Amino acid sequence: MDELVINMATFKSVYSDSLYQDIYKALTEGILNRWYPLVIDNRSGGYYTNVTADWTLPPVQDKMVVSQARHIWTLSRMSGLFKQRHQFLQMAAHGFPFMKNFMWDQRYGGFFQARSADGGLSDCEGWMDEKRAYGNAFAIYGLAALYSQTRNPEVLQLAQESFRWLESKGWDDEFGGYFQFYQRDGQVFDQNSVYRSHATDEPEVGFKDQNSSIHLLEAFTELLPHWNHPVLRSRLTTMLLLIRDRMTTEKGYLNLFFDRQWNPVRRITKRSGYSATDYRLDHISFGHDYETAFLLLEASHVLGLYQDDKTLWTAKKMVDHSILNGFDHETGGFYDGGQYIDGQMVILKSTKNWWAQAEALNILLIMSEIFPEEPVYAETFLKQWDYVTRYVLDPVKGDWFEGGIDKEPHFVTGPKSHIWKCTYHTGRALSNLLGILARPEYEVVRENPGILEHQSSLRSLINHWTQVKNRSELVSIGSNA
Repeated sequence: MDELVINMATFKSVYSDSLYQDIYKALTEGILNRWYPLVIDNRSGGYYTNVTADWTLPPVQDKMVVSQARHIWTLSRMSGLFKQRHQFLQMAAHGFPFMKNFMWDQRYGGFFQARSADGGLSDCEGWMDEKRAYGNAFAIYGLAALYSQTRNPEVLQLAQESFRWLESKGWDDEFGGYFQFYQRDGQVFDQNSVYRSHATDEPEVGFKDQNSSIHLLEAFTELLPHWNHPVLRSRLTTMLLLIRDRMTTEKGYLNLFFDRQWNPVRRITKRSGYSATDYRLDHISFGHDYETAFLLLEASHVLGLYQDDKTLWTAKKMVDHSILNGFDHETGGFYDGGQYIDGQMVILKSTKNWWAQAEALNILLIMSEIFPEEPVYAETFLKQWDYVTRYVLDPVKGDWFEGGIDKEPHFVTGPKSHIWKCTYHTGRALSNLLGILARPEYEVVRENPGILEHQSSLRSLINHWTQVKNRSELVSIGSNA
């Protein structure tokens, strides 16, 4: 892969035109044209969940609030970018009635984690009538994006109601942050509760966690520009500080699970002999680390924190740590998980999940813009794109394999969609790449002026952090500091 090691000036002058076309095709032909309108459920509402490797719809179609909201978010984002605005916006708005009438609990409030295809009780993943902070976070995220494009007051109202539900049921007044697990009536449950969950995420019951926390941060960031409520602003600020200063370690990675007082869970201390639950609760997830780096930068920018060099330093450290420890420097791609054992990084899971590869593209390109003097970001971005095109993009049937086929070749015949896999990570990453790399003279950009509007918002983010950087002294990757 040595031929891909270039400086940023060469990257912009030589590679951008062909690269831009490849990114555009990967998003439009590879994803959007394949998924939509295929997954639009015109019978029961919302979006179909399960799609086979051959783009057919199997009979079982339980619906998870996370994937329903993610489709709304993706379609809302695309309606602002492409000339087919009306079609994308219509498909985004299509998901709202199912969210409001079935995913939202009409009796107790809050979003169910899952419902059946027609909106009834579902035993999907054993969730039944349970609710999660994570699911409600994505509901807010999708609804806020839909409101940004439609200005439908009912959409904003439902996002506000979800925030208020979380605030009344899940905020920890004593130690901060949000509880993750709720019964239908909103009661928090943990290991000491009489209530017992039979859901697949039961091993996590009783812990606070980084994953729900970072997506609450993400959701509040999306909502704040449309609802500048003092409590929402306060919670967004608190979540930013909590994630940055309590969850992120000095080395630049996130702990995954915590007790109520935010003491991290420790399970893995040796290379072998640990259980699947131990790994679930205690490993370094490089994908979550650099995804969080992006979300922290977004949140601080939306909050208008123009002196926030600590967030930039933390985000940079998280990306640098991932490049140094989690990137496959021979083949490309980021590994799924590792851990420090006896002071040394050990890769515990060398597979390469599709979503983590997408999130890497996004943050690497952004960091290359903020730190053009450090070519490692542009170089790693190009290596990552090369890896994605060779091992993750499906050249025959479109979309992305669920994992890099250098490690998991069986994903060639794996499903295109399930409750955890849809178009959110890939849609966000590729649309951000199109925005950052856009040039007015490109035919694609001339035909889709919304791309330049998106570029303006991304430039605002990048310029914000460039100004912060210029007022600070940050340590370059590989430094001993």
